[in-house]
Amino acid sequence: MATFNNLSGKQCEERSDLAEPTEKRAMSRLAILSTLCLIYSGCQEGPETAIPEVVRVPEQQPPMVTLAEPPVAAQEASKEDAMPTEPAPTEYNQLSDFEKYVILEKGTERAWVGEYTDLKDPGTYICRRCNAALYKADHKFHSDCGWPSFDDEIDGAVEQTPDADGSRTEITCKNCGGHLGHVFLGERYTEKNTRHCVNSVSMKFIPEGQPVPAMISPPESGK
Repeated sequence: MATFNNLSGKQCEERSDLAEPTEKRAMSRLAILSTLCLIYSGCQEGPETAIPEVVRVPEQQPPMVTLAEPPVAAQEASKEDAMPTEPAPTEYNQLSDFEKYVILEKGTERAWVGEYTDLKDPGTYICRRCNAALYKADHKFHSDCGWPSFDDEIDGAVEQTPDADGSRTEITCKNCGGHLGHVFLGERYTEKNTRHCVNSVSMKFIPEGQPVPAMISPPESGK
């Protein structure tokens, strides 16, 4: 096999001509590969896409509502409403023999011996038999007659009935019919020109500030 050194000048030139295009083709291929690599690399990397940042919105707390406290009077009334109340009695109060004589048999207490003749304390006078409120202390005045005297009554509490002989007018408890005394007009002790002359034994006095007991309704059997 003949070597390159053994070739003639003409043959060397021919060989040189053959080798040159091959080298050019190799370099061209290399350039193409480099270009493809750059393109491929650019496609792979590409421009970075920015990931949007998640913004956390703080939770809003609902507004605090402050409830105003009810007035003290309303609170006290609410407490009273919530407290259990004792049922009203269904029978009239027990009476002594003397109380029965005055209240049921229409007797009269002796003058100047009554418990409330000269009492001036503020409060309420109630029926001894049924607890119905009859008079306020403001209605009471001193008549110097020997019995408690009032120039007015709690509205609708006292009933007036003329005696059979027409000489006087009896006053009784409107609720239970218990005898209280008599009423007199025209004596001019006060501007109201009225005097309820009442037996102390027919009443009970409740001082101001103390609870008035519940009124006892008439039993079904009547007064």
